[in-house]
Parts: sequence; structure tokens; C-alpha cells
Amino acid sequence: QVQLVESGGGLVQPGGSLRLSCAASGTIFRIYAMGWYRQAPGKQRELVADISSGFRTNYADSVKGRFTISRDNAKSTVYLQMNSLKPEDTAVYYCNLNGWVGYWGQGTQVTVSS
Repeated sequence: QVQLVESGGGLVQPGGSLRLSCAASGTIFRIYAMGWYRQAPGKQRELVADISSGFRTNYADSVKGRFTISRDNAKSTVYLQMNSLKPEDTAVYYCNLNGWVGYWGQGTQVTVSS
């Protein structure tokens, strides 16, 4: 049974940084693309960044240059380093394995506010 457990969310001031982690179990982590999505109140869930099994990365335009996705296959973990956070980054962030038809974590709240 695949499980994805996120951690690292919280409250941060504008301009601050947070690092999200997502630990996967129950699957051969290294063969799957991993991603981070977010959903703000009243909005649809959207892709933030993803990373392929070959470490190719892709970012939403709104986070390019501020967020970095990475993965550690030895730890079956994917990370999202978020810098220069803005209030509009406030959302629940979800870890994903293998795209929209794959598996999801429970979500972690990120709030950017002064």
C-alpha cells in the first residue's frame, strides 16, 4: 500500500522560506515521477513542481526562480524548497506520486502572512 507523508508546512512571513518533505513507502520510489501540488481556498488544485525519475524538473511559472524540487531516492523522499514566499503562496500543499491518476499525501498547510 502506497503512503505519502508530508511534513514541513507552517506559518511564515512574506519573504521567508520553508522546506517541505514527503516520504514515500510501499512502492519502488525511484521509478516514478513525483510532484508537489497546491490548493488555495476556493481554487482548483494546481501543479507547483514535478521531478521525473530521471531528475528532470518542471515548475509553474508563478514559482520559477523561488522554489526548488529535489528527490533522494535512497530515502524515498521528495523535497520542495520554497524561498521568497509570498502571501499568494498560501495553500495546502500535496505530495503526489505518478501524476493525477497516482497517489496523494494528506496535505500540509503553508500560510504566508505578516
